[in-house]
Amino acid sequence: MAELMTPQLVRLDADLGGAKEDVIAALAAVVTEAGRADDVAVLERDLLAREAKAVTGMKDGIAIPHCRTEAVSVPTVAFARLAPPVDFGAKDGPAELIFLIAAPEGGGNTHLQILTKLARALVKPEFTDALRTAATPEDVVAIVGGVVADAPAAATAPAESRPAARSVRRLVAVTSCPTGIAHTYMAAEALEAAAGRAGVEIAVETQGSAGAKPLARATIDAADAVIFAADVGVRDRARFAGKPVVTSGVKRPIDEGDAMIAEALRYADDPNPPRVEGGGADADSSTATAGESWGGRVRRILMTGVSYMIPFVAAGGLLIALGFLLAGYEITGPGGEIVSNNTFFDLPDPDASGLPHALLDSGFLAYLGAIFFVLGATAFKFLVPALAGYIAYAIADRPGIAPGFVMGALAVDLGGFGLAQSGFLGGIVGGILAGVVALWVTRWKVATWARGLMPVLVIPLLATLVAGLVMVSVLARPLGWLMERLSDGLNDMSGSNAIILGVVLGLMMAFDMGGPLNKVAYAFATTGLAAASTATDAPELRVMAAVMLAGMVPPIALALATVVRPRLFSPAERESGKAGWLLGASFITEGAIPFAAADPVRVIPSIMLGSAVTGGLSQAFDVSLRAPHGGVFVLFAVDGVLGFVIALVAGVLVAAASVIALKSIGSSARAADAQPVAA
Repeated sequence: MAELMTPQLVRLDADLGGAKEDVIAALAAVVTEAGRADDVAVLERDLLAREAKAVTGMKDGIAIPHCRTEAVSVPTVAFARLAPPVDFGAKDGPAELIFLIAAPEGGGNTHLQILTKLARALVKPEFTDALRTAATPEDVVAIVGGVVADAPAAATAPAESRPAARSVRRLVAVTSCPTGIAHTYMAAEALEAAAGRAGVEIAVETQGSAGAKPLARATIDAADAVIFAADVGVRDRARFAGKPVVTSGVKRPIDEGDAMIAEALRYADDPNPPRVEGGGADADSSTATAGESWGGRVRRILMTGVSYMIPFVAAGGLLIALGFLLAGYEITGPGGEIVSNNTFFDLPDPDASGLPHALLDSGFLAYLGAIFFVLGATAFKFLVPALAGYIAYAIADRPGIAPGFVMGALAVDLGGFGLAQSGFLGGIVGGILAGVVALWVTRWKVATWARGLMPVLVIPLLATLVAGLVMVSVLARPLGWLMERLSDGLNDMSGSNAIILGVVLGLMMAFDMGGPLNKVAYAFATTGLAAASTATDAPELRVMAAVMLAGMVPPIALALATVVRPRLFSPAERESGKAGWLLGASFITEGAIPFAAADPVRVIPSIMLGSAVTGGLSQAFDVSLRAPHGGVFVLFAVDGVLGFVIALVAGVLVAAASVIALKSIGSSARAADAQPVAA
């Protein structure tokens, strides 16, 4: 097993640049030079993409840029003690100790368990103090080795409740972050340390990449309250139903562990605190919201369904696009027959099969294209069922999955029974219906002997039966009619109407750069892409192109502006601009957030203008796209590449010119002009 860290991966008292992007780039190069990564650009890209989601700076001068990436084959940690420190977004100032953590996609569990030990050590002052005084890279490796030297333990086993005096307060917690390799375990360690200082027993379940051991039922039952510190959905949260709950992102325990423990104890003594929704015996309607607003709950439910649907869209869409590339658009007709009747040793004749546009008129490529098309079309059949299933999951947890999938299958008549097809609209309605019914059944009070049957038999059966009856006998036809009208309206939307739609979507994509409006526009495009299924020319494909192009404009435009007029921007913004090129090209709109946060009055209207221009031009040029993400890296899935490029360039130029013009007026420009330009 390769070492997690070697002296070649350590830099002491190093000046790696004035911005976090410089430090990340320098450490990515260190990892590559040490032979631990095979593509420094991919590693840097993945680190910056993770950084764009949430800053990794922590209190006490620590930062942990990290990612899961294909660029490394074994988990690797690089370390830098910076002089001078660099701002990584922590509230209490710049960071001095930088840990770059890179874990391979699908990496082995043993290595990931070692990473969890390192992550937990980062919140211990004695560990970081030793790193601050280390004299050589070998000393650093020895210090890090000391905290990960023990044999890998079972995957983050939470502490079980121990017999104790009745007066001892008990808490349980779940921590979970998007990558599951750092913050998950640091938050757990911080909560355990804070609970120790408060004299409270706590058992933490870490739902990270190294796996998780669920808390014992008895441990949960004995707890006075629960803490959810998670940036992603908590798995099986119904286990905690009825418990007083404190919810936060995964970073809060690291910064405010003591406050969260105190808050949980206060809720435990409160007769009417926020509680975990679900079938707890004490839960009632007045406490079911668990502190989450209705608007936030609706958004979370819909985005859960969309996020689980997107992998089907991505895989299916790209495979179908490759099928068209290899075999031509005519493959929608004979594709299934070719896959059924031909083999690699009995290739089809493209002309005889009705494939005049097969690449190079090759039977091999036509056969390969037919396979790609069939795989993609099959993946697309699961889009609406997955959307409905995971909407129901977001409402009722695991018992909602089966009835939700069934409602989604009914919405698209997956069984071919001749039901009215209501598409993604029916999937959303059916998923919500299935989730609500399943949640209602979970709240029934049943005998102890029947509780084991509830999640695996009773709830799926009754929820599927009730929701299915309503769906088939009441909702299917009106939803099918409504979906048909929507489809007709979209198909009739051409010329100026289509351009207006592109402009509106562009405005939404740029307004909050990853916020609710941006997500609504993106969800509209991806669900429409699902509805387009295997069509070769559908308006939904043009909507997807307009949305992605509009989302690419803000970071690229601001990056261009920092190059054209650098004196209008602060040193930190100029550094952010360097990353903006790659983030924009990858369709990561959030790359514009640092600029908007610093000067929203000038930046947001400018990027909205540019994205609106791009969205409108994309529709005007009939650009279509079959992939839901990827930016310039999915050009092969674009129909109308020239229009794609023109629309993007035009929007970028408009947004860059606008932001330069606005920044040239007023105090912001004068203040920035006073700052030196970085060399």
